[in-house]
Amino acid sequence: MLKHCDLVLQVALEKLELPRINLLFGAIGICTKIEMYVFNNGIPRNMPTFQKLIVNFECDFDESKTNLLKTLEEFREACHKNRLPEHHRLFGEMTEKDWTFLEYKHLDHHLKQFNV
Repeated sequence: MLKHCDLVLQVALEKLELPRINLLFGAIGICTKIEMYVFNNGIPRNMPTFQKLIVNFECDFDESKTNLLKTLEEFREACHKNRLPEHHRLFGEMTEKDWTFLEYKHLDHHLKQFNV
């Protein structure tokens, strides 16, 4: 889970590029982003994950934790310097508020999964 969250943050830092998706999935992603704002929902259960973000191999816990904390700091700096992308493959046009809100919701979703 720590490695997965690190990879998701790397998308915001443009260190990892997600594949193109079809218009239907793009529309669903934009609607999901809006729904999360309107209802202050978390990440919908069983929401599909990009293949590049799936971690199906063993990871060292301490190394993954260290890397995630480092990437979180890079994300914080990118926010502070206004260096976040203006577009996300799934969620469409993005502002700094969108990035921070969605990254928070994503981390919260996984931390709650493990009662952290």
